[in-house]
Amino acid sequence: MRAKVTAIVVAVVFVAYAVLIGWRGVLLIKDGSAIGFVLGIAVLMIPVIGAYLVWREIEFGRHTETLARELEAAGGLPVDDLPRRPSGRIDRAAADEAFGRYKAEAEAAPGDWRVWFRLATAYDAAGDRKRARAAMRTAIAQHDHAS
Repeated sequence: MRAKVTAIVVAVVFVAYAVLIGWRGVLLIKDGSAIGFVLGIAVLMIPVIGAYLVWREIEFGRHTETLARELEAAGGLPVDDLPRRPSGRIDRAAADEAFGRYKAEAEAAPGDWRVWFRLATAYDAAGDRKRARAAMRTAIAQHDHAS
């Protein structure tokens, strides 16, 4: 729930930012000079690119949540039982051990989105966000392909 609230707040702040920047772009275009026109178009591209990136992140989160609900309903969601340090972070040695198990699963069944989902959670627990997102994208693509 906290992630959804954060996403909504970010989207609202982005919309306000896009409107303000977009208005500046329009003012530059109305300036009448060639440089103002080019700068205005460039400024208008900022909210367009930003909107695409925000949309992409929201879609990634929506797909991830869908997969998590489906996996939970089937009883295949990984249990978060790894030991934690006093700071709340997962113990690295325990995360590495769990990661090995999930990686072996993914190597044994590379076409199963469920193992890629679990591998993504293992990467995340180990602190490797880049690989976690890549594994989750693989899970999403395989789920969409299987559907």
